[in-house]
Amino acid sequence: MKIAIGCDHAGFPFKDGIVAMLQAQGHMVLDFGTNSLESVDYPDFAHAVAESVESQQADRGVLLCGSGNGVAITANKHQNIRCALCWTEEIAQLARLHNNANVIALPARFVPEILAQAMVRIFISTEFEGGRHGRRVDKIACS
Repeated sequence: MKIAIGCDHAGFPFKDGIVAMLQAQGHMVLDFGTNSLESVDYPDFAHAVAESVESQQADRGVLLCGSGNGVAITANKHQNIRCALCWTEEIAQLARLHNNANVIALPARFVPEILAQAMVRIFISTEFEGGRHGRRVDKIACS
């Protein structure tokens, strides 16, 4: 699977560990940055990840920022993106099972790195349940 990843300076400390974990699992990772703790604007990275998923260059996306909110709000401006802000393993799983989320947003300042990696593993490996959830997901788009 191809996974796009992006973060701002607050998410940067977790990014390399998540990339390494995904690569160890055999996934191809498209890294859209950032690559340091220097302050940057999170929308630049969230748009890049969302565009790569929307264009099917990547199968799923991972976004990190301090609260996870900024990157989630930005990614969800894209019509075909369903970005879920997750802070527990169960929420990451349900985001895929029930919402067919294609991007996960993680709050790097509020979860430990080991939990962030666990949520990404679950998010990547969980399939959409479909059924009644498919009908609901079909009603999300505004167009």
